[in-house]
Amino acid sequence: MIDPVLLRSDPDRIRASQIARGEDPDVVDRAIAADLLRRTALGDFEGLRAEQNAHSRTVAQAPKEEKAALVAQAQTLAARVKAAQQAATDAEAAFDAIVSDIGNVVIDGVPAGGEDDWALVREVGTPRAFDFEPRDHVELGELTGAIDIPRGTKVSGSRFYFLRGWGARLELALMRLGLDTAIEAGFEPLITPTLVKPEIMRGTGFLGAHADEIYYLPADELYLTGTSEVALAGYHADEILDLSAGPIRYAGWSACYRREAGAAGKDNRGILRVHQFHKLEMFCYTAQEDAEAEHLRLLGLQERMLQACELAYRVIDVAAGDLGSSAARKYDVEAWVPTQETYRELTSTSNCTTFQARRLGIRSRGEDGRTSPVATLNGTLATTRWIVAILETHQRADGAISVPAALAPYLGTDVIPVR
Repeated sequence: MIDPVLLRSDPDRIRASQIARGEDPDVVDRAIAADLLRRTALGDFEGLRAEQNAHSRTVAQAPKEEKAALVAQAQTLAARVKAAQQAATDAEAAFDAIVSDIGNVVIDGVPAGGEDDWALVREVGTPRAFDFEPRDHVELGELTGAIDIPRGTKVSGSRFYFLRGWGARLELALMRLGLDTAIEAGFEPLITPTLVKPEIMRGTGFLGAHADEIYYLPADELYLTGTSEVALAGYHADEILDLSAGPIRYAGWSACYRREAGAAGKDNRGILRVHQFHKLEMFCYTAQEDAEAEHLRLLGLQERMLQACELAYRVIDVAAGDLGSSAARKYDVEAWVPTQETYRELTSTSNCTTFQARRLGIRSRGEDGRTSPVATLNGTLATTRWIVAILETHQRADGAISVPAALAPYLGTDVIPVR
């Protein structure tokens, strides 16, 4: 949810954000009007309630012969208070419905436009040149016995797979390297629930335009999460946090589930875009003024992981129209995938400013004793799709895989052999 104070004090900034996102700027005017109605209705209700309280004291102190008339007035006033309370509730709901259509206000400098309008931040490393015809990760997975897609499809349908043998061990090695990296950087590990309540899913902003990509269990009124960000954001819902010692940082390890609705025919081959995978997600609660510095810190940890995996990559500043509703800025880190001859996203990190915290009621207390919403940030540190770039980048002519030095101790070998 956007800041109502910003809505009243600087609506042009929100309009500009909407335009940059490619969304309707007129919703800002509707939100301003709804906010005025909401505050007017609340003021009317509070005025009548104060009048009711004063009248109750008058009734209590009145002579016996006057009480009957005063009680009748009190009943009339009570009905007016009840009606005013309902009007205030309805006005609040109407305001919430309108502002929920407004995405987080993008940070200055975020490029305008859609999916293809990102800005390059930097490229790191040189894509590997081969002196043989490189195989894609599906063929390499078959040669090494690391990936079994046909049996995954047999058991669960399209976009499912088995990681077996070295493939299973490689994923665990990646996750362990990521976890150790996070712990060294001050993150507390959590293994999170993968089923969450609707109010938590809604609070993180995932029930918007892409709600059809989320698995829902109506009999239980629970959602399967596509990232542990959801559970980590809900972890401190309706709490006041102590940030006096700095940000609170968690590293959430979980299975993730995505329907990938509307993605038919895109990235069907292999394990780049699948319905179930594992992920290690960084999540931070911090003071609003520290959020942008924390965002760069998360990006730095992601780059450290890609460098440890010896992958060529680039960092892009994602355009406003491709941010999703919660993020005010997002960086994608994309690794070079040799057989596709392009960079593909392996990880991203988002600064959600106070958008999620306002929805979830997460605040911190300042030195003056007053509370204010915190900023939340997230970023992936390891996930299953990294295996695609690792296998293809480090393949040998015979189909074996050279293991990056940083992963070798976790994997127990420096070569994944052909079966």
